[in-house]
Amino acid sequence: MNSNAGGDLINKAALDFWTSGKRREDIQLKDLEPMLSVGVFNNKNSGLWHSSLIDRNLIDYFVPLLPLEHKHVKMCVRAEMMARGHEVDEKVVQAVADEMTYFPKEARIYSDKGCKTVQAKLDIHEDIAKAMD
Repeated sequence: MNSNAGGDLINKAALDFWTSGKRREDIQLKDLEPMLSVGVFNNKNSGLWHSSLIDRNLIDYFVPLLPLEHKHVKMCVRAEMMARGHEVDEKVVQAVADEMTYFPKEARIYSDKGCKTVQAKLDIHEDIAKAMD
């Protein structure tokens, strides 16, 4: 099962780590699991609230998906360019990554949408490049 239940809690934890000077890569499952199990299972707004999955103890693991940083978004752009059979143009990589929205707004640390809009933004850059030829 894939769910973004607890996404806000994970994002808050990632921001707390960043605020305290720790790297995203330093976040361990043990740092998130207690908060997630309570926050997701006991949240009336969660899709898991009173779910038969919970009642039957059918969830074995939480795999928290951490928010992506600017460098991760750039990796997504490069991968998408290669998947399209294009040479990687670092100017385009930087431009697409910079166009993404990040939080917190003043620091722009984590991508709001991960890499979900990379394809569409790359399409726009390709259309502009074709129009200029």
